[in-house]
Amino acid sequence: MEKLEVHFYCCVINDFSCCVINYFFRFQIQRGKTDPTSYKSLGDSFRTIFRTEGLFGFYKGILPPVLAETPKRAVKFFTFEQYKKLLVHVPLSPGVTFAVAGLGSGLTEAIVVNPFEVVKVSLQANRNAFIQQPSTFDQARQIIKTNGLGLHGLNKGLSATLARHGVFNMVYFGFYFNVKNIIPVRKDPTLEFLRKFGIGLVSGTIASIINIPFDVAKSRIQGPQPVPGEIKYRTCFKAIATVSYFIFNKMMSSFVGGAVMLLVYEYAFAWLQEHW
Repeated sequence: MEKLEVHFYCCVINDFSCCVINYFFRFQIQRGKTDPTSYKSLGDSFRTIFRTEGLFGFYKGILPPVLAETPKRAVKFFTFEQYKKLLVHVPLSPGVTFAVAGLGSGLTEAIVVNPFEVVKVSLQANRNAFIQQPSTFDQARQIIKTNGLGLHGLNKGLSATLARHGVFNMVYFGFYFNVKNIIPVRKDPTLEFLRKFGIGLVSGTIASIINIPFDVAKSRIQGPQPVPGEIKYRTCFKAIATVSYFIFNKMMSSFVGGAVMLLVYEYAFAWLQEHW
């Protein structure tokens, strides 16, 4: 099987393990303390969503990430490999090469995924019942009709998305592949599994801690502003300066998600290469 095909199928398999992990971010979207449905804690957000929007409220905006996950993961891992090949001709240490290739893959991934993120956030910020909200495609058409395709419309918050994915992938790939090459391979399959999972878990944890401010900034920029008609969250770093909380839940989901994503990718990649 061609390497590109293996990357693609690994990404498809990986989608099922990672797609649901990212749905805790609604706690990051707040409209201000005067909002009667403002979330006071992670537990309160679950109770409020269930009470006001019903069970399906937890699945609002699920279609955009489902549609985006396969191209997103494909772009992430495929471009990472391509940037690594390009950087072979540059006099960089292996550690720096992995980090720079990760940065490049993250920036490329962000360009692909940002329009999907804008639609997802706008759907999940809708506090109406699930059956009352517009469809994904209607919402996308409305965003384009109202604000166009640019930085105020379907690509709103692009700078924060670039920072989020670029920083995450730079740390994520840089740490994982450098540490994996340092820690000896285990002959026992169980110990080898635990070795890779442990490295992936630590990699995802460190990347998430560094990445969280950009993730919160992206959600705030793309989500509803606290005061209608007044833009509070305008740019990435101004949003980070304004926001200093609502990060614990995202960190918890990203820690585990980071480990799962690389682990599933590694084993799926090896299996597909062996059997296809």
